[in-house]
Amino acid sequence: MAYKHGIYGQEIATSLVPMTETDAGLIVAFGTAPAHLATAPVAANTPVLCYTYAEAVAAMGYSDDFAKYTLCEVMKAHFSLFNMAPVVLVNVLDTAKHKKTVEKHEVAVKEKAAVIVAPVLMESMKVFADGSIETPLIKDTDYTAAHDDDGNVLITLLENGSVKESTSLYVQYDEVDSSKVQASDIVGGVDINTGKVEGLELIDEIYPRFGLVPGIIIAPGFSSDTTVGAVMKAKTTNICGHFRAITVADIPVETVKTYTKASEWKNKNNYIDTSLIACWPKLKLGDAVYHMSTQLASLMNKVDSQNGDMPYHSPSNASFQTDGAVLDDGSEIWLNSQNAAYLNGQGIVTALNFIGGWKAWGNRTTAYPSNTDVKDAFIPIRRMFNWVLNTLITSYWSKVDEPTNKRLINTIVDGANIWLNSLTAAGALLGGRVEFRQDENSTIDLMDGKIKFHVYLTPPSPAREITFVQEYDPDYIATLFE
Repeated sequence: MAYKHGIYGQEIATSLVPMTETDAGLIVAFGTAPAHLATAPVAANTPVLCYTYAEAVAAMGYSDDFAKYTLCEVMKAHFSLFNMAPVVLVNVLDTAKHKKTVEKHEVAVKEKAAVIVAPVLMESMKVFADGSIETPLIKDTDYTAAHDDDGNVLITLLENGSVKESTSLYVQYDEVDSSKVQASDIVGGVDINTGKVEGLELIDEIYPRFGLVPGIIIAPGFSSDTTVGAVMKAKTTNICGHFRAITVADIPVETVKTYTKASEWKNKNNYIDTSLIACWPKLKLGDAVYHMSTQLASLMNKVDSQNGDMPYHSPSNASFQTDGAVLDDGSEIWLNSQNAAYLNGQGIVTALNFIGGWKAWGNRTTAYPSNTDVKDAFIPIRRMFNWVLNTLITSYWSKVDEPTNKRLINTIVDGANIWLNSLTAAGALLGGRVEFRQDENSTIDLMDGKIKFHVYLTPPSPAREITFVQEYDPDYIATLFE
């Protein structure tokens, strides 16, 4: 050691570690998007974190045809209807394979312009002056072509071009075919040729890419497929080997046309899991039709934001952005409170227009009624357990591989307890504590570097049933003589 003479200073790490913030409601949405309309397109099966509607449209494109492009439904609901952010979008529609070729055909030219009403892949389009000629016209010399606001292709003849007086043209192109996207594309896996991860397997890349923990997984338009549903359930646990989330799925309204059949479908198809929420039917707003899973996910974000960004408040009895509940054929569904309560009792969330407009109605995960454990059966309690665990993991990850001594144990116990106390003070918990218990930490485990902390927490249950007991009191007759 060097010789010293004077006064010196040193620093040691703070004994209390500030808790990191994890977003309990971060939505990760899998589906299809009109990438051919994007101004800053990304490759298929690339997660994109979007904080604004403009960002989402630039990366994914936009179309009001929600049936073909399900991520547009998510974008519209999340940013426009509920005014929430961010969201992670994963487009599985690959324009390199989900397409079809349209052979050469004639289009009319009016006032030096022709319109192609189709999802054209612009780079594939060829324009000809005559159907028998094999040499195409030259873009930006003979004509210009661009997508209009409706997603159609507008061809404009140029004044100095060779076909400026033509009344018809011939075109051939490839067009996007979203019908070729199958459930297997959502499920994904690993491409054997490229080694690239695809579909729902990408959920493990969200935290490494963005430093944000997935909170809610949705796949509107595909989540009623039993294979997709099974994988979505599986992906809610052990994300990146550590984190937990929930998933929201839809019961198919094209086959389940009455509320009494919804429970039968749920049980028959094994849509039963502590981390799965099932919805029935769909929602409409004007001419637009939304999967309920889409709106419920964004609604949970909205409710969280109104309660300190903590997921202890149920989304039930909070307002959907809708003017009706519908089936696939447009038939309207009008449930009364008893019908809706039946669905809730079967572990299904629905929509109810009773007092205060259209509301989400239901507090139960699909584990109910077969599983009545409060931490598994109530949506907000399940989400709180996920959120508390995810927060503890991210907060104390920096302590992994530190010496197993009293200082480490006290740092974790004291810091976690201060945080849980703050949640209790905020009303997010009725109480909570962390203990380092000797009976849960054997000498062998401690020698092997394994430490276990016991976390006790009690999130408040939603007040799903409030009863007013009325009684006639004859003693008040005496007031007639006062």
